Amino acid sequence: MPGAGKSTVATILQQNGFSIITMGDVVREEAKRRNLELTDSNLGNLMLELRKDLGPAAIAHLILKKMGREMNIIDDMVIDGIRGVEEVRRLESIGHVKVLAVHASTNTRYNHIKQRGRSDVPLDNNDFESRDKRELDIGISEAIALADEVVSNNNLTKEELKHRVLAIVQKWIDKINNRSYGLRDIKE
Repeated sequence: MPGAGKSTVATILQQNGFSIITMGDVVREEAKRRNLELTDSNLGNLMLELRKDLGPAAIAHLILKKMGREMNIIDDMVIDGIRGVEEVRRLESIGHVKVLAVHASTNTRYNHIKQRGRSDVPLDNNDFESRDKRELDIGISEAIALADEVVSNNNLTKEELKHRVLAIVQKWIDKINNRSYGLRDIKE
């Protein structure tokens, strides 16, 4: 859900050699292309419109197009902001996909969102609840329920979150590669 700590996890992984594409950034790029103001309402409506026009995997489709244009090698990649199972299925067309759900309470998430200072910050609790409802309506709860692993980010320090995430991802890499080796010089 918004504000749970997905971008913090993505940054941790980026610092350990992964490339990142943020689904919300893809929507923001499309909004700029359409000369829309980057408000929560505009971005939410655009995300819904894209899904209506291109199907439930619309943002994953745009990500794959972006990856094809901007990246020579697709190796260890973090997609920040999966919102539905169809997006996961679409991304599986290019390689191994593992889903890590980052969970945090409503209060924790609301505080995180207020602190990050983006233009699409909810104006108040009602706006925040509307945003959550929109996310739930497009299927995020199913993606969370079917995640390969879940990390609770309610009272963790960034360092604790880092260690939990890196341990999970290392386990996945070991299983995929069927061998043990370090995550590209993990920074402790």
